[in-house]
Amino acid sequence: MINTTQILEDNIVKLIPLEHSHTDLLWPVAQQVDLYKFGSSDISTLINLKEYISNALKADNVIAFAIYDKRTSSYVGSTRFGNIDTKNKVLHIGWTWISPATQGTGLNHKMKFLMLSYAFEHLGFEKVELRIDERNIKSRKAVEKLGASLEGILRKNVTTKNNFRRSSCCYGILKEEWPTLKQTHFNK
Repeated sequence: MINTTQILEDNIVKLIPLEHSHTDLLWPVAQQVDLYKFGSSDISTLINLKEYISNALKADNVIAFAIYDKRTSSYVGSTRFGNIDTKNKVLHIGWTWISPATQGTGLNHKMKFLMLSYAFEHLGFEKVELRIDERNIKSRKAVEKLGASLEGILRKNVTTKNNFRRSSCCYGILKEEWPTLKQTHFNK
């Protein structure tokens, strides 16, 4: 069974299991982020954010986190493990949104290191997948900096804002690739 109460942290970031009580703490950040631009979730109102959190907490194959930046002592977003397939040992990392002020500071890279380490080294998963809107060049570059391989593009598979049908770039990291990537992409 997967521990859904595990806190993942280092000296910069703490990933705290998401709870309903995080709604008010995340609302100031949610107002700065247009999650619906590239994804299928809309957190543009407090009601929508509450529903987003409730749906994450109800899902059987999800471990969702609130992101806490230790440098600023503030909550700066949310992320999760999703589409967790324990039989085939595959999961997705995604649904990530962080404050604009936090973007480009290295926090996302640190956070992904914690999540990848946990997925491969503690949960024993064989593969981690990340899916990104083909138009979201900034996020694609961030995932490529992790050493993830582009495996293909799912054409028009997600409906986003204004009923736009996005295509998703599918990236993956295999368990046997992790030790090398850990040294080459995260050892700084």
